[in-house]
Amino acid sequence: MRVHELAKELGVTSKELLETLEQMGVGGKSASSSVPEDIVPRLRASGGKATAAPPRSREVLEPPPQPRRAKPKRAAAKPPAPVPAAAPVPAAAETPAPTRPPARKRVPEKPVEPPAPSGPVLQVVHGATPQVIAEKLDRSPAEIVKILFMAGEMATATTSLTDDAIRVIADELDYTADIVGIEDELKLEEREDEDAEQGALVPRAPVVTIMGHVDHGKTKLLDAIRSTDVVAGEFGGITQHIGAYQAHEGDREITFIDTPGHEAFTAMRARGAGVTDIVVLVVAADDGVMPQTVEALDHAKAANVPIIVAVNKIDKDDADPNRVRTQMVERGVVPSEWGGDYEFVDVSAKANLNLDALLDTILVVADLEELKGDPTGRARGTVLEAHLDKGRGPVATVLVQKGTLQVGDALIAGTAYCRIRAMQDENGRPADIAGPSKPVQILGWSHVPSAGDDFREVDDEREARHLAEEREAKTRQAELVTAKRKTLEDLMRETGRAEVIDLNLIVKADVQGSVQALEDSLLKLPQEEVRVNIVRAGAGGITENDVTLAMASDAIIVGFNVRPSAGARELAEAEGVDIRTYRVIYDAIDDIKAALSGLLKPEQRERILGEAEVRQTFRVPKLGVVAGSYVRSGVIRRNASVRLVRDGVIVYDGKIGSLRRFKDDAAEVREGFECGIGLENYQDDKEGDIIEAYEVEEFARTI
Repeated sequence: MRVHELAKELGVTSKELLETLEQMGVGGKSASSSVPEDIVPRLRASGGKATAAPPRSREVLEPPPQPRRAKPKRAAAKPPAPVPAAAPVPAAAETPAPTRPPARKRVPEKPVEPPAPSGPVLQVVHGATPQVIAEKLDRSPAEIVKILFMAGEMATATTSLTDDAIRVIADELDYTADIVGIEDELKLEEREDEDAEQGALVPRAPVVTIMGHVDHGKTKLLDAIRSTDVVAGEFGGITQHIGAYQAHEGDREITFIDTPGHEAFTAMRARGAGVTDIVVLVVAADDGVMPQTVEALDHAKAANVPIIVAVNKIDKDDADPNRVRTQMVERGVVPSEWGGDYEFVDVSAKANLNLDALLDTILVVADLEELKGDPTGRARGTVLEAHLDKGRGPVATVLVQKGTLQVGDALIAGTAYCRIRAMQDENGRPADIAGPSKPVQILGWSHVPSAGDDFREVDDEREARHLAEEREAKTRQAELVTAKRKTLEDLMRETGRAEVIDLNLIVKADVQGSVQALEDSLLKLPQEEVRVNIVRAGAGGITENDVTLAMASDAIIVGFNVRPSAGARELAEAEGVDIRTYRVIYDAIDDIKAALSGLLKPEQRERILGEAEVRQTFRVPKLGVVAGSYVRSGVIRRNASVRLVRDGVIVYDGKIGSLRRFKDDAAEVREGFECGIGLENYQDDKEGDIIEAYEVEEFARTI
């Protein structure tokens, strides 16, 4: 049983319980360590206090053997559950009437009612196996498998279960199922660690996110503030990564996060808004409010942080700051000078106008928010961006939100872990420590972490590796359940191969955030007739393994800000694998759209050529029945497709077999002329029928 689990049960913090274990002669390392099974009953009996007779001194076992030791814990924990359940029974028998008022009180509180009768809570992650559930419930895996078998579900002890199957098990054993994600499962432990490690709060630098529409001058504004040229590093003049930088105003620091403005980076902007204290929404005075401006505003409001509107490009001749204010008022953002709650600052990044006023406004808003951080205890924060550097390995840009990072600390972020080999600031200079609101680049990761993951510091690299492996195993279990199963429609498509055409892609980019943005944009394309199937997506250069996978899956390799290695290029040329590289993301999206459009079946449109009325029928030797007709409109052409309409009903649809004017063959007969029309394989023409000639044209379709 882990320290944090027992601490929660006893109503004490993990730190207090660790101190108690020290007094009892048991050395614990962290809240994730295991408590010896013979100590658990004594701690329960004493309410988490040290007992008079400590056992012999020994180390607390680390998490790997923890599942085996969970059984005695549950056996001891289970008796208290039936006791309160059994106690109300005689009370209910003696006084049946008083049991009704509590039931009436529960009726209006429907969310609170179910857990009460359904017993303790069984908290597991998506895709948990019967073996994992058995360990949590102190039962054998065979018993869990038997429950599933009786419910009609065939499973083994290591089968990843669906959410419905987990609920069936919980209901059968009188538990309430609480199915959570991997991140949610770890929140409890992290919260308890936070409670145990609360220290003195000190003022910290505000974290400011620059958001807005593409090409409204966000990066140029940040450029002017930092007096550096960030735009030169971005292709196409747009920011395509999250950059975190610190600027100084007097003796104070401001941390800026520059998020991309192109619509493909919606998820990256959302991550930027999630870690920020203040949002600076940049709107061009000559362009006004645009779609990504509204989108950025929604992200900022969802983050529930103060918003400062920077009206940029006021030095232009067609600039109209008042129009911007009016447009923002329509969206509920009322300037403070108009009696609202939002600060507006007119600036020009190009002409360096009013930048000091913007920084002063940021600091004033930050002072009103009373931003503070705790530099003590274990570090926590968010991974803003991550990529694979050829010379340095996996590199992640992180923002510290609590505690202090130092070189040599052990971290875990998602399924990646690291022992910090080196830290660098935004200018590439070595950094020894990083406190709250400090962005740094960290080297030493096991693999590239996902952008947006939370990171936290742990005791040592061994614990970090163990937690990462545990998370990775749970992730694989969840993926087995959430993987798309083949439906009958899928099988029919595979059999016919005429309904849906797959375009297999391997997506590689320089950083993880760009991979996610590109992947999301491609998967949003219409998938009805042609379907984008991303075989692999990852950060880093294009390798020979990618080319080999493309050969096996008939895929196209799409590279964004990366280049193929020499070996990969040679192999691709030899095997005919198509590698396409791009520097601007919407070029890649447009190219894939064009490729998908080429796979679409052409659209067929029918065009009416003309109509002819059958006036009289003749039987001609070797030709059969010929309809003597009068062309009422358009033109009748030889070999055209025709329909024979009788009383408004189509009785024949085919081709013209012969077309004559008098005794001569004719290529076409125009309106106002008479002709003889013979239909292919049809001899039942009647007077009054209408012969309608048409042709089918094919048009290329686009997505």
